[in-house]
Amino acid sequence: MNTPELRADCAQKLLAASAQICRLTAFVGLDGFVDEIVHAVDKRESAESFERLPTIAKLAERLSAAAGKSTNIELVNQRTKLGGNGPIMANALARFGIKVTYLGALGYPNLHPVFNGFAEAAQVNSIAEPGHTDALEFEDGKVMLGKSFHLKEVNWVNIHARYGKEKFTEQISSADFVGFVNWTMIPYMSDIWQSIQEELCPKFGGPRRIIFFDLADPEKRSSRDISRALELIAGFERYLDVILGLNEKEAYEIGNVLALATNDRSAEGLSTLAREIHCRLAIRTLMVHPVTFALAVSDGVVELVEGPHVAKPLITTGAGDHFNSGFCLGKLLGLGNRMSLLTGVATSGYYVRTGHSPTVEELAGMLRNWPRKK
Repeated sequence: MNTPELRADCAQKLLAASAQICRLTAFVGLDGFVDEIVHAVDKRESAESFERLPTIAKLAERLSAAAGKSTNIELVNQRTKLGGNGPIMANALARFGIKVTYLGALGYPNLHPVFNGFAEAAQVNSIAEPGHTDALEFEDGKVMLGKSFHLKEVNWVNIHARYGKEKFTEQISSADFVGFVNWTMIPYMSDIWQSIQEELCPKFGGPRRIIFFDLADPEKRSSRDISRALELIAGFERYLDVILGLNEKEAYEIGNVLALATNDRSAEGLSTLAREIHCRLAIRTLMVHPVTFALAVSDGVVELVEGPHVAKPLITTGAGDHFNSGFCLGKLLGLGNRMSLLTGVATSGYYVRTGHSPTVEELAGMLRNWPRKK
């Protein structure tokens, strides 16, 4: 599933495609967040040092013990960075060398300073103020506390008024890759998709291109909303090659909405569930990325690839978005699902180990020097 020969072949193909990558274009949106990566304090030892709460379970114990009383949880900022599924994914694509145009909520009328570096790497356009996330990172996962009030301004009317209907039409009808992510946090995203299908898609011409979707933890949305989003995503397959990306939790949530069996939580069970979701939606590709491996389904065939071992990640917020960027890079280059999964897990693994997005050369280097368990 993940052999040295496969990794060496993938690295060679990536390096050989450098010129092709620089000619690729991507149009991505539509969210935007300012992320504060924070640790929760368990015991403070001094003004300068503390012992962090190591796991989500420990935080849950602290909160449960406060029921009917009260408690104080101190949060210590570790890093402030650009956030949102769209900016993180788009920034990673730009780091590969792809020509990226981004539209989203990055500050309006003025760009928020946290996105200045992103604006140097991509053509950045904003129609709303960003949301804000406190990303509580733990050894066993993360808790995202988001404030997304301003994202209601990301709607069809403001796309026309603040960006321009002609520019939007040109981008979505010509880019090699179109990505719409963070459906959960953008209340009018489904309406935007419906308008695109009704007003723009029938006019598409030329070869089929790739469109990517990431719902981004839809647990808080109703089953009716999720069902509508899935129907719209499936509707794009008539015009474009659709890729839907899910993490493990999202896959089971979608399975429940579609009334599929979700009791088997093994890798085999997840593979079966992914195949059934893919069949139900009738899209080109469905991929699911748990923490230690990733799988993809096309034409009813499931491919699974293990990821690199990272014992103590430097950062985990944005790991899934980096996986998405790496997987989509592979698909844009015409690689099969297995090799695209490998570029996905390698991109994510590089990011969580180093804290920054890899170039193609750095990605190839990781593939050739694969981290191993000690």
